[in-house]
Amino acid sequence: MAEPAGTGIAGGNHPSPARDLERIARQERALILPGLTEDDAWRMGCWLRQAASTHGYPIAIDIRRGEQTLFSACLEGATPDNLGWIARKTRLTARFHRASYAIGLQLGQEGKTLAERFGLSEAEYAPFGGAFPLRVRGVGVVGTLCVSGLPQREDHRLAVEALAAFIDMSPEAIQIPP
Repeated sequence: MAEPAGTGIAGGNHPSPARDLERIARQERALILPGLTEDDAWRMGCWLRQAASTHGYPIAIDIRRGEQTLFSACLEGATPDNLGWIARKTRLTARFHRASYAIGLQLGQEGKTLAERFGLSEAEYAPFGGAFPLRVRGVGVVGTLCVSGLPQREDHRLAVEALAAFIDMSPEAIQIPP
């Protein structure tokens, strides 16, 4: 499954990248967790799985603390390719402590590839939406939440919705438009 299909860096189906980057920066500042235990990851993952199942989304979900996988699930229709996307998007977010979608949008604005800007291979890193840094208040980035299987903008929106739900925040206040 081609992660960026129909939207994203090359697609014109969304508002300006500059506005999205501003909104994503607000999301990254606002979506701060009180902690990240195994139980927290389980609840986040189960919420995501239920939401995806309700909508019939064919996604894979991955929640990590550092290198440790705390939650992983594939819904009907997800493919092994989605797990590859998760690995590459998660690697990018873990390296830069930024949402993978933001990095992709920034590269698009600059007209550069990962290799040109950072010397990174897209075989190892994916600048497409779906991975979001997990920040703990008073600690910083401790892990990642990643969704793969929808167009990249929707992967990003679903990850944000899950984090907002987990901390009892209304996602409408910070969500990028569909």
